[in-house]
Amino acid sequence: MRLTRRRSSTKSVAIIGTRGYPSYYGGFETAVRHISPHLASRGWDVSVYGRPGQTRPDDAGFDPRVRSVITRGLDSTSLSTLSYGLTACVHAFFRKPDVALVMNVANGFWLPLLRLRGIPTVVNVDGIEWHRAKWGRLAKAMFRWGATFTAKFADELVFDAEAIADFWLREFGRTGTFIPYGGETSEPLPVEDGLTSRRYALMVARFVPENTISEFVEAASDISRDYDVVLVGSAPEGSRLHAEVSELDGSNPRVHWLGHVNDDRRLYSLWQHSGAYFHGHSVGGTNPALVQAMTLGAPVVARDTVYNREVLADAGLYCSPEPAAIADVVRHMIENSSEYRHKAAERAADAYTWSGVNDAYEAVLLDQLDATAGQSSPTAPSRRVRRRPRG
Repeated sequence: MRLTRRRSSTKSVAIIGTRGYPSYYGGFETAVRHISPHLASRGWDVSVYGRPGQTRPDDAGFDPRVRSVITRGLDSTSLSTLSYGLTACVHAFFRKPDVALVMNVANGFWLPLLRLRGIPTVVNVDGIEWHRAKWGRLAKAMFRWGATFTAKFADELVFDAEAIADFWLREFGRTGTFIPYGGETSEPLPVEDGLTSRRYALMVARFVPENTISEFVEAASDISRDYDVVLVGSAPEGSRLHAEVSELDGSNPRVHWLGHVNDDRRLYSLWQHSGAYFHGHSVGGTNPALVQAMTLGAPVVARDTVYNREVLADAGLYCSPEPAAIADVVRHMIENSSEYRHKAAERAADAYTWSGVNDAYEAVLLDQLDATAGQSSPTAPSRRVRRRPRG
């Protein structure tokens, strides 16, 4: 592992459990790209733990006040999160930050180590990973036991959806703080070459079963009789979902599979000009892609789940996860999208801004510093409930 010397600061935070800063892998990485510079601007000494080759230090948005700490681990599907979490926590144990912000309950196994060192922990629990179809039995068991450790040893929990908070109260008897994700605004961008503004359906997702990929691919054959269909995302080559999308893309000239898109401006353009954005995520809490689509005014058709209804409310349309239902509602949205564009953007501006999210995270961390300052031993798990940041 690579060690760095800690600089003097009145308050310090270690962020553990992501692929690093700045990184663009997923929702946690998106949050860290916003939270870290915000904390640094407020006088925090910020260290973000990451993995080799997963960060982009040449990124235009890189803030040099944020320290990147790279540790080693095992790059395997089942052990990467556990191993990188362990090496990060060991490094933090010796460095002893004032507080740790830990992402993902899989890192709950290592919370006793931080507690032993007297480091208070705030844990973002993410979604209910052991309910995801993409994981095997061993991985699901790991996440479930990690959640048990998190419930026992975390000083404070962060839930990105109120429905997730309700689940944790029922299953583990723990409450915490509700902090969702935010969305980035953008100036109007040009439409993607080969597409017509507001006359295509869009799906942006990882190609895993719980994101309703197969159902949307079947629906896309129907939708493409009248409109173009754009798919953004990827799956391992040789997998069933990769084969399904590849076959559709190769046989239907109105279907455009773009793979994984790293360029934010290109992705934002696709959302801005879409006639309907289909969001098929069925598990998890507040999904960052949904919030970002809403912020950009994309007209959303969402799979009907408690999580999607919490985020979208009446600012979009819902459908069941059957191909015929998806095709019907997506087609209806393309033909009637104007009113939903404004509703989605207004909903996001009211409830899902990064300024509100950043302030909420800092408040939670400061609370832990205050609690620790008032006693010599690690804090007991919190039972307080706080709600959504505004603004």
